[in-house]
Amino acid sequence: MRSTSKLPSGNKEPAQGRPTFLDMYRSGRQASVKASEVGVSYGRIADDLPDPEAVVQLLQDNGITMVRLYDADPEVLSALANTGIKVIVMMPNEEVAAAAENPSYALQWLQCNVSDYYPDTLINGVAIGNEVFELKQPDLNRKLVNAMTNVHAALVQLGLADDIKVSTPIAFTAFRNTFPPSDSRFQDDIAQSVMKPMLQFLRRTGSYLSVNPYPFFAYADNPKDIPLDYALGYNKTGVVDQNTGLRYHSLLDAMMDATFYAMENLTGHINTMQSGGTNGGDTKWSESGWPSNGQIKPGKKSMPDGGSLLEASDGFQPATVANAQAYNNYVINRVLSGKTGTPYRPNADMDIYIFALFNENQKGQGPDDVEQYFGLFCPDMEKVYEFDFRGGAGSDVHQP
Repeated sequence: MRSTSKLPSGNKEPAQGRPTFLDMYRSGRQASVKASEVGVSYGRIADDLPDPEAVVQLLQDNGITMVRLYDADPEVLSALANTGIKVIVMMPNEEVAAAAENPSYALQWLQCNVSDYYPDTLINGVAIGNEVFELKQPDLNRKLVNAMTNVHAALVQLGLADDIKVSTPIAFTAFRNTFPPSDSRFQDDIAQSVMKPMLQFLRRTGSYLSVNPYPFFAYADNPKDIPLDYALGYNKTGVVDQNTGLRYHSLLDAMMDATFYAMENLTGHINTMQSGGTNGGDTKWSESGWPSNGQIKPGKKSMPDGGSLLEASDGFQPATVANAQAYNNYVINRVLSGKTGTPYRPNADMDIYIFALFNENQKGQGPDDVEQYFGLFCPDMEKVYEFDFRGGAGSDVHQP
């Protein structure tokens, strides 16, 4: 099913608080320090997926407490009502310009796609597009922060801004010079024009930067220099950032710290937004995963500094069930263990979404494309491999 959200029409009064999961969520958030959580990205570019009610039951049966959507589909949002599952909805890329240019469009979109379902459906975030920079549309890039600003202003008007935050997921290609992590910067064409005002907006509104780190694609770009175990989560020897002396045993740690350093190198401030603070930290890792099958096709995500993707003819196949199980269990168990800090940010939170919930048979460039095999589950709701969102599956977690 393709991206679906209701187009703006009509008006609706601001949502009023009701004694539902929202009240428990608010009281729990105020009563204790926030713990990191691991969720899933629920993509639906497929023609053989189970209906949303069955999917929601699957989420509950497996202890999955957060889900990121790529639209605001009414059937999905209704199925998620009164479950306590935290939900991020997405304004599709093709609607970002309209939200940037017309504040009333942003308001009506929220009325149709958020406040019609909230608080019964525990929506806690609105993503403005997904990897917009990958579209290579400079004019749209310049409108992105304005769209975020208009959506946040509409949330304020609806009385929802304290509980629902606005962000936009960016691909890791938004960075350059990512190793050593301390040298990391945002790409020149977006640094001053987009990212600096975006970081100011996120700090002002108590929100977070959303980043999609994929050690899989980094490893596929450069398998001769990146050890597989380093990409999968733990390399005993590790690599050292010669600028800082910090040692990295995990490529995901290096990518996360590259994000933190890029933020600081742009703004000139250490800890641009309070890491691990009351606003949930300064980042959410909105997609990360490892495919269990398939080949990498031309034009796929890669590291920002280039690299040559190897094909099956080179005898190179990183997309295996064993590798996918190792990486995704590493991520899940690391969050559940509470060992979420990085060498540079040892106290950082680590809210992260595993990509993806299902294998999706209409993604990519054919049935052998890795894009179709990122799922934790097959469309028949059988696990592709063993994992446990309650803990207990996979290998030990090492402290960064």
